[in-house]
Amino acid sequence: ANYEMAFSLLGSGKGANGVPFVEKAIKGSQSTLFIASCYDLLGSIYDQDKQSVKAIEAYKKGIEVNPKYQRLHYNLGIAYFRNKQYAEAEASASEAIKLDPKHASSQRMYALVTFHQNKRMNALMAFCNFLLLEPQGPRSAEAFGNIQHILQGGVLKDDKGKNTIMLSPKDNKDNGSLNLAISMVVLSGQTKKLSGMDLLEYEFKNIFTIAGEQSAAKTDKDFFWKFYADYFYKLAKSDNIPAFTHLVSVSANKDINTKWMNEHDEQVKALDSWLASTPEVF
Repeated sequence: ANYEMAFSLLGSGKGANGVPFVEKAIKGSQSTLFIASCYDLLGSIYDQDKQSVKAIEAYKKGIEVNPKYQRLHYNLGIAYFRNKQYAEAEASASEAIKLDPKHASSQRMYALVTFHQNKRMNALMAFCNFLLLEPQGPRSAEAFGNIQHILQGGVLKDDKGKNTIMLSPKDNKDNGSLNLAISMVVLSGQTKKLSGMDLLEYEFKNIFTIAGEQSAAKTDKDFFWKFYADYFYKLAKSDNIPAFTHLVSVSANKDINTKWMNEHDEQVKALDSWLASTPEVF
């Protein structure tokens, strides 16, 4: 009842009044699952009230109680993101994805926070992963637009389409080489006079291959290399890049891509089969 009171107050825009009720709910329970959900609610109250530090503290306490509560990791990442703590948001997004790889919002958050750090390969693959889970809708159009910005060397757009978000100039060695690889592949495709979907297909296949080959040479891999680079390398080595390219582009050119997929039903089915039989690992 205390939890529901706080939840109702949050929904009515009076979240701050719900804090005492959440605290009573936490003290009155022995269930780690319920306590974690209470801290998640508490964090949301503080987040709505723009108290990012308190929100982060609440989410962290919930994770201490129940580290496998996926939404806590996701919401912690959102709080870090709003507080412009992009590296911390990336770590939280990674944990959220590990707990639920099919959670599209976590994939989107990982893409956005890595793009903010100028980790273009990370962002590109995460946006692609998001589009495999959510190929159509406003967020999908935004994600495909950001893929185009990455390939074109542009900056991240805000929710109003303005270039107001600055990217970090700091690159480590791996990140610098991956960013350069994207630029070189794009230039190569243009040199070959490719355009439209042919160019995008060429870019995906070769960018994924370069990242995969770099990953294959590594002995100590972090989350990005295992979960994204290795997975999309497998995709690049398959025959499914054409269907993949049209699928992730649906939100941008619905009629053209839907027509292509209807005319290439066997390729679409082959991609579906590949996706179902090829899990992402970390």
